[in-house]
Amino acid sequence: MRTFIICLNLIFCWGMAGAQLFQPVDYPKTEFRNPLAIPISLSANFGEIRSNHFHMGLDIRTQHRESLPVYAAADGYIARIKIEPFGFGQALYIRHPNGYITLYAHLNAFNPALASYVKKKQYELEKWDAFFDIPAGLFPVRKGNLIAYSGNKGGSQGPHLHFEIREYPGDINLNPMLFGLPVSDNTPPEIRKLAVYDRNKSIYEQSPVFYPVKHAGSQYTLPLSLIEVNTTSVGFGISGFDTQTGSSNPNGIYQAVIYDNQQPVSGFRMDHISYNDTRGINAHIDYRTKAMGGPYYQLLFSLPGYDHSIYKQVNGGYIKLSDEKIHDIRIELKDAYGNTSNLNFKVRYRPGQPVNTLFEGKNFYPFMVDGFESEDCAFYLGERSLYDSVHVAYGAVDVNTAGVVSRLHHVGTPSVPLQDSITVRIRITKPAGDKSHVLMQWFSRDDEEVKRVEWQGDWATASFLSFGDFQLVNDTEAPQISFPGIVENANLSRSSRIAVLVRDNYKKIKNFRATLDGHWLLFSNDKARAFIYDFDEHCLSGKHELRIHVEDEAGNVSEAVLHFTR
Repeated sequence: MRTFIICLNLIFCWGMAGAQLFQPVDYPKTEFRNPLAIPISLSANFGEIRSNHFHMGLDIRTQHRESLPVYAAADGYIARIKIEPFGFGQALYIRHPNGYITLYAHLNAFNPALASYVKKKQYELEKWDAFFDIPAGLFPVRKGNLIAYSGNKGGSQGPHLHFEIREYPGDINLNPMLFGLPVSDNTPPEIRKLAVYDRNKSIYEQSPVFYPVKHAGSQYTLPLSLIEVNTTSVGFGISGFDTQTGSSNPNGIYQAVIYDNQQPVSGFRMDHISYNDTRGINAHIDYRTKAMGGPYYQLLFSLPGYDHSIYKQVNGGYIKLSDEKIHDIRIELKDAYGNTSNLNFKVRYRPGQPVNTLFEGKNFYPFMVDGFESEDCAFYLGERSLYDSVHVAYGAVDVNTAGVVSRLHHVGTPSVPLQDSITVRIRITKPAGDKSHVLMQWFSRDDEEVKRVEWQGDWATASFLSFGDFQLVNDTEAPQISFPGIVENANLSRSSRIAVLVRDNYKKIKNFRATLDGHWLLFSNDKARAFIYDFDEHCLSGKHELRIHVEDEAGNVSEAVLHFTR
């Protein structure tokens, strides 16, 4: 009898294990400390949804303050520095002997020894924005050593520390919440709405149905007792978020799994994501609904063209309803600490008259190289351009705007995301003089971008990461340079800095170079605002000549000279 019970238990445990899409992770729980000296409170977690990318670390609040001490999370050495106007702003990377890398970003400053080294390197490279490796052993650190000071640099919108843990080699980002950091969290994820999709149609060529949910604690249900759909293959998405104990900040959901009659079908987990694949967020969300002004819906199935997917699926992740029976559906959400919420409902296929909608344009598919050509425009999509099939409509109109030297070409809709770039070719149709100053312009709603082109006869070629409107513009206007608050021959002995403003008609500066008395001078450009030089040992007392050289995307050049006394 005892043997029989043991066998039953083994069968039961095997069945439960077999019903799991994701196995527990086994990351070290005591290796890394809090990188700050204040309790961890999160304004964003790993996998939180951002525009065109997953959030790849933790955003740790710094109590609305800047310049808090930042400490090494574990033993290792400082291996890399990155400085840029957006993105991380100022960041450092520590490589650890346990095979991990930690990253600390949006820093106001590095510790004095490192800051001196970085500045020397910038002068050697004659570049403020830089990304370089540091030789192993040059800056060793022990767990808890001061490495930097927190700030608000780069793509930050408020003081905080961005912290990441990566796997080495490969630079794969891991979820820091799985490493035992002291974060208090006993609140489960919240679900706001359910979205229902016809998986026999493109995600971009259907109108999903949305349902509100109601809940008691962590258990969620729908107002309807049964959802009836007119498709034999159905997919679902959820609108929701996670929270941390003591905070109402809506953070990202760590894990979601959908079950059909108690069997796992599909799910995602926010862990082990590369920056090379972070744009895949546009396949994880209902991009079209969001682009049309709706909320974020996270899909519980993988789109056919989603490379390096965060999903795991059984039999393609499809919920098949062709049996016309009632299916019990459960959506299980978990955070990194195991707090769990469940949404339970029933669904059934009810045959009905299919609705066949006609769409304009040529139909394109994932993993196919295909294009479209007309007398003065052509565009081509590569095998990794699309996440799902879609009809791409095309049209063209004449424009009489000054500086525009082609027709305006409408290619697709920006509510369909691209995984990889689209190549666009446009024929010039108006005199432009020197074609080296002609740019291709893309715009959509309030967004726009210009790029240099490659010429083949009268055809100009460039690549972009979005559908939209395209035209050729002749840019012969040079950037404008000014020194706000400073006049020629000014006495700046009481000033702490010099600011330089650069304006361009297409808002794209390709090169900025400053020299002081003939020697390169370090100007920062945080958030691409004013270029700033803070007076230091490179500008001693006396008379000086500051020369500014600026070039825009079209190659137009401006120079300005300022004489001053220090």
